Amino acid sequence: MGLFDDKVAIVTGAGRGIGRAEARLLASEGAAVVVNDLGGEATGEGADHRPAQQVADEIVATGGRAAANFDDITDWDGGQRLVGQAIDEFGGLDVLVNNAGILRDRMSFNMDEAEWDAVVSVHMKGHFVTSRFASAYWRQRSKETGEPVGAAIVNTASESGLYGNAGQVNYAAAKAGIASMTIVMARELERIGVRVNAIAPVARTRLTEAIAGDHMAAKEGEFDKFAPENVAAAACWLASDLAAGVSGQVVKVQGGVVQILQGWRPLTEGTSGDTWTIASIDASRDRLFSKSDPGVPPFLFTAD
Repeated sequence: MGLFDDKVAIVTGAGRGIGRAEARLLASEGAAVVVNDLGGEATGEGADHRPAQQVADEIVATGGRAAANFDDITDWDGGQRLVGQAIDEFGGLDVLVNNAGILRDRMSFNMDEAEWDAVVSVHMKGHFVTSRFASAYWRQRSKETGEPVGAAIVNTASESGLYGNAGQVNYAAAKAGIASMTIVMARELERIGVRVNAIAPVARTRLTEAIAGDHMAAKEGEFDKFAPENVAAAACWLASDLAAGVSGQVVKVQGGVVQILQGWRPLTEGTSGDTWTIASIDASRDRLFSKSDPGVPPFLFTAD
């Protein structure tokens, strides 16, 4: 018996890296998987059907059920077709793993419009489009049965979007947006029985190799903490019934470490009984930006 027996899953960006590992693990646990990948370059250009088809073929060759999908998840009609394919070919949809992404790194003062638009579209819009049509399907199913659907969405955020990384303003903004989207949709879909969570993965992929180089390379005889399979395990756990009651969370995962990350929250406070003025705000500076507070990142302070 598998955790996903008789269930249907979609994984976007599943032709390589983390998405491939997620699709293969879901299938090994009994899910029928729609393997979505446009097959473009790491920067988003081009298209190639071979990566998605190869992963689907690998799953089928090991006795699983899978179908390839080559739709562009930034396209409204493409997202609808992707969800429709899962329903038409396998009879429904229970799990959506949003993983597809690209990189076009540039310092903010050098970034052009196309670099901004492409990254924000693939990550943020790409997560929303698929989730929009999946959630509409689940809402209708819940209306028809009068019961919660027991479905799950797993999004892919990033430490870059939560902590910030110079040279990735487009990517970081999109990933921070995905984390917020996760919280909002968890609240919206709770009543129909859909859990929505996000992972912030640290793993070896085409995207990270371009930045980290040999730092993430597997070393012979050592535990491979950057293997994508570490991330797949967390994503599939969040998608499974084992994670019942867990929703609206962002989970950082790499080999050997898993953490719950939380977003913006008060760390320090200044108070006043009168209308704030520039002078009274300035008088609260030391309290607000206390260097003794370990929760305040040091880069908030300028050298005296």
